[in-house]
Amino acid sequence: MGEINAVKGERIGPLTMVATKTDLVKFAGSSQDFNLIHYDADYAISRGFPTVIVHGFLKAGYLAQMALEWAGPGAWFSEFGATYRGVDLVGQPILCWGVVTKAEKDRVEVELWTENVAQEKTTLSEGVIQWQ
Repeated sequence: MGEINAVKGERIGPLTMVATKTDLVKFAGSSQDFNLIHYDADYAISRGFPTVIVHGFLKAGYLAQMALEWAGPGAWFSEFGATYRGVDLVGQPILCWGVVTKAEKDRVEVELWTENVAQEKTTLSEGVIQWQ
């Protein structure tokens, strides 16, 4: 295992992502999540959304990407979970943030979240990063 020089309270991010409709179609294919709210605007509107919405798992992927880029080579999640609290819309910025909640020599616990353009937290995540 490697070692990291992180401290409790250290901020991670931000990473700004903007999902396109094409990104959502590709993600639907790779994840087998073909819910129409993710790529058919008319259907999404009929379900009460202003347009198509970004997959929750895709937003979790953005959070994992940000944290692992911060952690550096050899980092991996030994634990990762996410909950979805709100929507992010296709074509709008999704801001990814995080904070170290516990730091040890070979593992770091993190809280991660996404924010939409209204600065609402839309995805909440917790995880443990370790190094090889």
